[in-house]
Amino acid sequence: MAATALALTAALLQSSPAPEPHAFVLTGAGRFAVLADLTTRRREGDIAEMRSLQVAEESFTVGGVSYWGGWSRWRFDCAGQTADRLDFASLREGGGEGPSTPDPSPAYPAAPGGDAAELLAVACSTESRVPDVTTLEAAVRLGRAALAGDLDPSR
Repeated sequence: MAATALALTAALLQSSPAPEPHAFVLTGAGRFAVLADLTTRRREGDIAEMRSLQVAEESFTVGGVSYWGGWSRWRFDCAGQTADRLDFASLREGGGEGPSTPDPSPAYPAAPGGDAAELLAVACSTESRVPDVTTLEAAVRLGRAALAGDLDPSR
């Protein structure tokens, strides 16, 4: 009996995916808080790609469904200082994602102080950064604290 329970537990652990590793850096907070996921940062020459998390206020709902925010994939031209949001996927409360919707808009100049410019600075940087948080849940808490103005300014 104990051997069967142990085998069942081992099978369940193997079938459960490990949480995806993250390394989030808060880049800004306005209508939404935006965090860059450093684990997704890729650069080839002047072109960088990265995924970002957009966090909504705690009470954010659409059609009676609560959302944490959403994910976007970005492509940046580091030399030309342009940004191209490639897609958006909603992120439901609890972590359910998707589906991904392509963003057909062309690349545009990353205006200083805007979300795209802040993400571009992280994506195109050659310096290593220490993440603010490393889990999705912690990123949502950090983003919501930023939106509420509850962050320690020395952070």
